[in-house]
Amino acid sequence: MDIKLKDLIEGKKSVILERWFDAIIETYPTDATGFLKKKQDRFANPVGHAISKGTEGILEVLVGEKELSEDLPFLNDIIKVRAIQDFTPSKAISFVFLLKKVVRETLEKEIRQNQIYDALLRFESKIDDLALFAFNIYVKCREQIYELKTDELKRMTYTLLKKANLMYEIPVPEFEIKDPKCNA
Repeated sequence: MDIKLKDLIEGKKSVILERWFDAIIETYPTDATGFLKKKQDRFANPVGHAISKGTEGILEVLVGEKELSEDLPFLNDIIKVRAIQDFTPSKAISFVFLLKKVVRETLEKEIRQNQIYDALLRFESKIDDLALFAFNIYVKCREQIYELKTDELKRMTYTLLKKANLMYEIPVPEFEIKDPKCNA
């Protein structure tokens, strides 16, 4: 990453994180935004906490030298929450793209003064790559949720049939969680 852009982002990191957090919270229904903004305690508000800590970790990775991958715990945490909350795929990963807008608005003057448009484009390209990883994680989590729902329905049906004496000693295979990466 370009040193000038990195220094600018790190210099205004707290402002960027605060604006990004607020932008993410605005994607939630209005009745939830007040609560999510107020408390970032891990136990009182686990969603707000996951978003707050997740955005910090994601920005660190984007600004740092670490390679992007699907194995980012901060990204996983936010995506799991949004997958469970039944966000559409586009809405679930939209928070990643909000970072572009926040960085552009926060650093607009400095980017223009330092003529670092190419560095900004490279940074935004990393954000695009992150969004693709986020989409993959979201799909895996939704798959697992649907599998769990299907397995539960099978168990309930089996139990009902057995109670009604309509089931005769047919063994039921045990259902397993197949993807340990997305234990939501």
